[in-house]
Amino acid sequence: MTDLFFDFLCPYAWRGVELAAALREQGEPFRLRFFSLVEGNHPDNAGNLTWKLTDQPTDAAGGEGYLKHQRPSYGAFLAAQAAYRQGEEKAWAFTLALYRAHFEQKKELDQPAFAQAAQEAALDLKQWEQDRQDEAGLRAALRREFDDAREIGVFGTPTFVLPGGEAAYYRFENLTRDPDQARQFWTLFTQVMHSDAGIGTIKRARNRPPHKK
Repeated sequence: MTDLFFDFLCPYAWRGVELAAALREQGEPFRLRFFSLVEGNHPDNAGNLTWKLTDQPTDAAGGEGYLKHQRPSYGAFLAAQAAYRQGEEKAWAFTLALYRAHFEQKKELDQPAFAQAAQEAALDLKQWEQDRQDEAGLRAALRREFDDAREIGVFGTPTFVLPGGEAAYYRFENLTRDPDQARQFWTLFTQVMHSDAGIGTIKRARNRPPHKK
């Protein structure tokens, strides 16, 4: 099982989730995991973890330490955590629907978008709304996710943790939903991860950006 840490704010993580979804259709096992870019890269957490997203208000107007574009992430995490209580397939359906609403349809990560994603994922809406009321339980579950990510050393999304424990951030410039192309991308990634060359970083020069379709 490969763990995939993601944040709804990140377009690269969206591409990673789309790729993983295409590979899941071929039988490749992936598990969705949460990582907060806001918390992980917060300046107060440079040494010790002192600013926790799960201690902040959930509404978009509150929470010290947020930048304006970062505020919707917590609500999205909580809505997704409630959806995930309905099982793995519903979790993937909700995550993909919310990502597509945000990045393809240019919708805000807000309550209407959460409700739309829940409908598209065919959730039991009554159960989902009921589970969303368990904010303490949802916060605790998110806290465990974030703590696991911190222990691994996740710093960006998407980060993939392979079954053997190898973990790396993979920045996708191109979106694919094609199973064959997804397999090609994934094979390249895993070959690098398992290579005896011990490749730790590949970063393109600023004036030579990668080819984008």
